[in-house]
Amino acid sequence: MSSADQAFAARTQRAIRACYMRGGTSKGVFFLAEDLPQDPVLRDRLLLRIIGSPDAYGKQTDGMGGATSSTSKVVIVGPSMRSDCDVDYLFGQVAIGEPVIDWSGNCGNLTAAVGPFAIDRCLVQANGDGDGDGRVAVRIWQANIRKRIVCHVPVQGGQVQEDGDFELDGVTFPAAEIPIHFMDPAGGDGQALFPTGRAVDVLDVPGVGPVQASLITAGNPTVLVHAQALGLTGTEMPADFNRDASLLARCEAIRACGAVAMGLAASVQEATQQRPATPKLAFVSPPAAYKSSAGKAVQAGDIDLCVRILSMGVLHHALTGTGAIALAVAAAVPETLARQVIDQTRAGQGAFDPAQLRLGHPSGTLQVGAEASFDGQQWQIARAIVSRSARRLMDGQVFVPERCWAA
Repeated sequence: MSSADQAFAARTQRAIRACYMRGGTSKGVFFLAEDLPQDPVLRDRLLLRIIGSPDAYGKQTDGMGGATSSTSKVVIVGPSMRSDCDVDYLFGQVAIGEPVIDWSGNCGNLTAAVGPFAIDRCLVQANGDGDGDGRVAVRIWQANIRKRIVCHVPVQGGQVQEDGDFELDGVTFPAAEIPIHFMDPAGGDGQALFPTGRAVDVLDVPGVGPVQASLITAGNPTVLVHAQALGLTGTEMPADFNRDASLLARCEAIRACGAVAMGLAASVQEATQQRPATPKLAFVSPPAAYKSSAGKAVQAGDIDLCVRILSMGVLHHALTGTGAIALAVAAAVPETLARQVIDQTRAGQGAFDPAQLRLGHPSGTLQVGAEASFDGQQWQIARAIVSRSARRLMDGQVFVPERCWAA
């Protein structure tokens, strides 16, 4: 930028230090907490403008957002006040057409980028195995859901190692693998693993009728239903699914009804208008062969469960990280709808190992696992584990028009 351009920007806009990162199958703008205003009203106004929302055209052309739920996200990271964590991580899901940032849940995909970001910003030292190589365990406090996560970041020569041969369906290029351990993922933010106390509920959904659902809080609050409840096979792809306005409306009705049943919203209207990001709605079905969005053949024998998940009102192009955690935990508990489908499919094939759950999603497959035990009264989930990757896309400053700072 020339000196004249810098002078012009200084007069009309203010700069905020930021990093644009991919984490898993999502992208977002990352900030240090110290670089943003402490006033949450001003903070949210600036973040909305940075992302480019609300945008009546649905494109976020005048902002950093990518006009999808996977690319309209913000992350705030700072030193942790907890002795058992290194950093605090706050996630915001930014609506595209409305002036809303939903701070109610976590993004499991962007969690993969929190560790590298913390190291790059010198919040965590990249010591590796003592010689600057290996993996650094970044201990994260997820402030939205009040849970601990450990992100195992590969480092080389004291720097984050981003390049590698780990392939993640839904991401075009390979990168370095980042194993993520979601510690004690059941419940969170005052929620129990099963907020209603039951592994399966029947939701009386206006305009839809009774729908069986497993209402589970793990990773994020999630409403799990069988694909047949929506008249689906479970192998649907986003392009066709998201053109069906009637189907999307039925899905939102089920999700909102589940939010009320879980105690997350006082009414279905509140769930839709004020809490669009959580709970997520996922539907499951037995393994089946299909072609991924990239043309990859997914064989029924390669997966234990077909799953599709909606995010911000549309079918996700892959699988949310927290959705994978919710499915892993649900699969570990025999009474849930997810486990029922798995057990029926595997009849006569031997015991199912919840530590190696294979999920089929629109972009391909994903392996995730949960360590679960029953103490005689309730299920205890020690951890859920999934691997993602992350990469810095751009580091520098984002600019916000001066008028946005005014009250």
